Amino acid sequence: MSIYGLKPRFQAVLRPLARALYRAGVTANQVTLFACIVSVALGAVLCVEQQRAALFLLVPAWFFVRMAFNAIDGMLAREFGQASVLGAYLNELTDVISDAALYLPFAFLPGSNATLLWMVIALSIIAEFAGVIGQALGRERRYDGPMGKSDRAFVFGLLGLLVGLGIAIAPVLTWVWAALVVLIAVTIVNRVRRGLSAPQKS
Repeated sequence: MSIYGLKPRFQAVLRPLARALYRAGVTANQVTLFACIVSVALGAVLCVEQQRAALFLLVPAWFFVRMAFNAIDGMLAREFGQASVLGAYLNELTDVISDAALYLPFAFLPGSNATLLWMVIALSIIAEFAGVIGQALGRERRYDGPMGKSDRAFVFGLLGLLVGLGIAIAPVLTWVWAALVVLIAVTIVNRVRRGLSAPQKS
């Protein structure tokens, strides 16, 4: 079970915007790169200005907007004939770069265990890699949970909201990171196991 399952409904809401962007000449790759650039820039600002807790309110807001961009670039690629090999590379690479950039500022918060957070980042990359391998082997791309990209966005968005509102989360941060490590590890196992049993595309 994963928040990713809500994606079709999210896409349906955004489809008119995707059409408007297509008519304006915006490409899927441009949307992908823009979302990554903003993510890295926001992560850099938060790393430098982590004392200004209110800035962390930008994290949940941007995660939501970024999810919209991710849905839109996919629709532009599939529904408007913009799919390309370069786009496939950009889609996967920018996602893990963006996630790492947005997770990293939380390592500098009081009570945070930086080692555990680095494990979260590393395992998140491996989880996405595990999902892509199925596609590379002629099967479908795996998005199994319980802690996929959308689920992680929800967790970090919630943490950003709490930090931005001045709610003390230091006492629980280590437990949150430890739980994420376990859940992402389970996600990797699920993606590999279900990828092995999935039928090859004809």
